Amino acid sequence: MVLEVAILDVKPDRTIEFENAFREAQAIISAIPGYLDHQLQHCIEDSNRSVLLVNWRTLEDHTVGFRGSPDYQRCKALLHDFYDPFAQVQHYESVPGVPDIG
Repeated sequence: MVLEVAILDVKPDRTIEFENAFREAQAIISAIPGYLDHQLQHCIEDSNRSVLLVNWRTLEDHTVGFRGSPDYQRCKALLHDFYDPFAQVQHYESVPGVPDIG
């Protein structure tokens, strides 16, 4: 399993609009082969920042399957105008011998 972590800095005064657009985008993302689950969480210290956590079966499910699909273009059209600066996205994997919490 691979965890995608996206730091999302939303333009001031557009948070509610972003959340509404994300509700639509999450239906698209969750239908992609290899998608497992996701969370969107708001930063307590910075009201314009959120973090998107998406679990994918493999890195390629995200980087090739999703990003190479027409569905990615739909999500991009829905969400990318809200970010300033553009979202920072990185991928993580579990450390062997350290159990997952939850």
